[in-house]
Amino acid sequence: MSKETFRNTELIQASLKKRYAREKRFQLYGQLAVLAGFAFLFILLFDIVSKGTPAFTQKYLLVDVHFSADKLGVAPGAGEEELSRANYSGVIKASLREMFPDVSSRSDKRRLYRMVSIGAEYDLRDQVLSDPGLIGQRKDVWLLAHSEAASYLKGQVSRESPEAERRVKDVQMDWLDQLRDDGRTRSAFNTLFFLEGDSREPELAGIRAALQGSFFTLLVTFLLAFPVGVFAAVYLEEFAPRNRITDLIEININNLAAVPSIVFGLLGLAVFINFFELPRSAPLVGGIVLSLMTLPTIIITSRAAIQAVSPSIREAALGVGASKLQTVFHHVLPVAMPGILTGSIIGMAQALGESAPLLMIGMVAFIMDSPASVTDPATVLPVQIFLWADSPERGFTEKTSAAIMVLMGFLILMNALAIYLRKRFETK
Repeated sequence: MSKETFRNTELIQASLKKRYAREKRFQLYGQLAVLAGFAFLFILLFDIVSKGTPAFTQKYLLVDVHFSADKLGVAPGAGEEELSRANYSGVIKASLREMFPDVSSRSDKRRLYRMVSIGAEYDLRDQVLSDPGLIGQRKDVWLLAHSEAASYLKGQVSRESPEAERRVKDVQMDWLDQLRDDGRTRSAFNTLFFLEGDSREPELAGIRAALQGSFFTLLVTFLLAFPVGVFAAVYLEEFAPRNRITDLIEININNLAAVPSIVFGLLGLAVFINFFELPRSAPLVGGIVLSLMTLPTIIITSRAAIQAVSPSIREAALGVGASKLQTVFHHVLPVAMPGILTGSIIGMAQALGESAPLLMIGMVAFIMDSPASVTDPATVLPVQIFLWADSPERGFTEKTSAAIMVLMGFLILMNALAIYLRKRFETK
């Protein structure tokens, strides 16, 4: 081997070593990027779950309630109307004072009363209305604890923190410890979170109205966006002539997919509410706005699915005498349907998580009652999360995280449904 050949071999080997080293470094960078992404995702999910899990449990206090007719302010043999207007709050306060007779100052009494939720008096009312014979009797009743008292019972508030920096004072902690030692506290699944609407009190706030508002909004979105988006994709891909007009339409569809969602909210405010005078804060308007936002995604994914259909299917259908319309609807669309459904469900999942356009059309209102139709005032789950996140009470912090968990669960289910439908249609 000549010296020149040996030198070239050494140069090649050195170059190969550098190339292999660069490839290993690149793989290492990629692995680190993946690990960093999973780490951030894990931290985010852990933070949400750790904060939101306590919201699925509710604390109750066992109170010895004396259903005194004098305290209730009702006469013997009172009717249903009089019983529904009785002073149940006064009965609860009197019962708490009897359980803690040492409480004498006005400020301590207010703290004592604050351990029980304002919703407890409505629970007592329902019990008396269902059994008027309770009047004059004494009975142990489980009453819903206030969110501040519940936060201490759940271990979210510590005595170690300065008293001035927490709402649960030392004397309230002593009372709650006494009740817990006497077996007068319990935990139960928080059904109110799923069965009630929004409330000013954290322990009474729920997501039922927001869930129904999201359902009606997504229903309007799907009924408008899916047929319009699929038919537009079919026309542009199969029937539209190739000229400057169709090129301009395609460019605008791609541009609309990148428009910020809040712009669609401004469009809905200006056109559908101010011009057409549709009801404000209604799922009808919200669904129309979200359908406009979702249309580009459905059209683009549907066109991609139609393009992926093998040309031989079209040629075979046309070869046996099928018309262009029959070829598209009997052969092309069934094959492209898995991709169309996947894109549509992903677009709907994107619409489910949007809040900015709905804030612009007034779906940020305080809604306690569940909507019965698409024209009733409503809110949606992302907006409900936004409202709770802006509340200063600690009880709304866990409700915010719990609502995020519910929203993420729906998004996961929608994506899982897209995968299932894709696999099912592909098998067919």
